[in-house]
Amino acid sequence: MTKIIGLTGGIGSGKSTIAAYIAAQGIPVYIADDEAKKIMELPEIIHKVQEIFEVNVIENGKLNRKKIADLVFSAPNLLKKLNEIIHPAVNENFGIWLKNNEKHRYIVKEVAILFESGGYKKCDKIILVTAPEVVRIERVMSRDGVTKEQVLDRMKNQWKDEDKAVLSDYIVVNTDLATAKKDVDKILKELNKI
Repeated sequence: MTKIIGLTGGIGSGKSTIAAYIAAQGIPVYIADDEAKKIMELPEIIHKVQEIFEVNVIENGKLNRKKIADLVFSAPNLLKKLNEIIHPAVNENFGIWLKNNEKHRYIVKEVAILFESGGYKKCDKIILVTAPEVVRIERVMSRDGVTKEQVLDRMKNQWKDEDKAVLSDYIVVNTDLATAKKDVDKILKELNKI
């Protein structure tokens, strides 16, 4: 049976960079956020999402994800409702993807909110990518063109690294990419034994 390796990390930790590095080693990597974006383009999902907002979040027939992000990150109840629509659809999509990759010893599932969603319970092993908060804030500000306050608002919706670390099997500190890649190489060697 194919093992599921969870890969997660707080916003700005560099988990996407690590996921890309793992994929470059020939390991199937499922990027939950990318799949969620595709799912949010489905007409039935667009309709369900619009129903939870009092204001219009559809622009040119598509969901305005920036507007939705601005609305939900300051309203936990809206975020919860949004997740109740998106998460089941992503889980169903992942199930199909996993079946298509079942010949592999293990796959990696990259999920930003692996712990927050409870998805970690379905993983055989978990890799946590971390970086100091100040580094993470700088990365997100330059990547997304947002303010420090906006980054901190997003961080409030995620568990702290210390809490995630307790439930993780491997921790990759991603301040220096070359060192982080070496750490990932060691982890992949261990995973090849499972």
